[in-house]
Amino acid sequence: MHREPDVGFDPGSPGSHPGPKAGAKPLRHPGIPTSSFFYRIELMGGANHSVVSEFVFLGLTNSWEIQLLLFVFSSMFYVASMMGNSLIMLTVTFDPHLHSPMYFLLANLSFIDLGVSSVISPKMIYDLFRKRKVISFGGCITQIFFLHVIGGVEMMLLIAMAFDRHVAICKPLHYLTIMNRKMCILLLVAAWVVGLAHSMIQLVFVIKLPFCGPNVLDSFYCDFPQFIKLACTDTFSLEFMVTANSGFISLGSFFILIVSYSFILITVRKHSSRGSSKALSTLSAHIMVVILFFGPCIFVYIWPHPTSCLDKFLAVFDAVLTPFFNSVIYTLRNKEMKVAMSKICSQFIIYRRIS
Repeated sequence: MHREPDVGFDPGSPGSHPGPKAGAKPLRHPGIPTSSFFYRIELMGGANHSVVSEFVFLGLTNSWEIQLLLFVFSSMFYVASMMGNSLIMLTVTFDPHLHSPMYFLLANLSFIDLGVSSVISPKMIYDLFRKRKVISFGGCITQIFFLHVIGGVEMMLLIAMAFDRHVAICKPLHYLTIMNRKMCILLLVAAWVVGLAHSMIQLVFVIKLPFCGPNVLDSFYCDFPQFIKLACTDTFSLEFMVTANSGFISLGSFFILIVSYSFILITVRKHSSRGSSKALSTLSAHIMVVILFFGPCIFVYIWPHPTSCLDKFLAVFDAVLTPFFNSVIYTLRNKEMKVAMSKICSQFIIYRRIS
């Protein structure tokens, strides 16, 4: 039996499962109309259990001028990111000179960055000028799932790229033996397995939480920290699990990468040659991408005093700017990639003229 109740809900005590309370006012966030709250009432064992069927985003800002600025800014960088990362994938695929382990991993990182841009940015841009910024319960779960799958895969790809550079610089004579085709595919499969496990482990515990009260998220996208806090039960252990799973894994991976790149840099400094200079340029690009990716993640999941405005800024930076900067960094700081891209673009222009 499905209907929309015209009564409110009493939140009750922590851990209780609240039900309708006659004469009570609906729980809502100031400024959000009651009509934007929808609940599904299910008869289970003779008792009514309320389930939130959609969530309301407060968004980034209520200022029309800032919304317009964000719309232009986000749309421009979203399109640029999609084009840049797509171009990297096409270049690596069609240029035989780039069929090496490093560029194989780079092409897969660009594919993941396409996903990073597409999970949050389109919905954020679409909602900027909407008064009612809503997402269904299923849509929210789906967004969280893909957000953490992609985040986990990118984390592992960055570690794989650090391993590739370690072998190339510290064991150059054994590079092609160690980083063969089988190893590259194994690293890619491992990245996806870790990403799926990272997301599923958290979702298994979260998806069954009871949601029966306020459904307002002070954000513009769904993620575990804000999502869990809306559950009408004690979520302390789950919040700790999310922090451990996402925060400490991000921090641990970042620490491993920094130590690895520091060791590689020390090795590079011992060799004063043209090849070492090229390796140093490549390493600096990798380190910049690592900082751009892990910086916002560590702050959002580890920082003990979260700030809504700062979290939103970091989320916009991570979803809109980071994928764009990744493509720019790997392009501008890599001569081989720039030459290959110019060839691909020239071939495309010639083909268009002929056709």
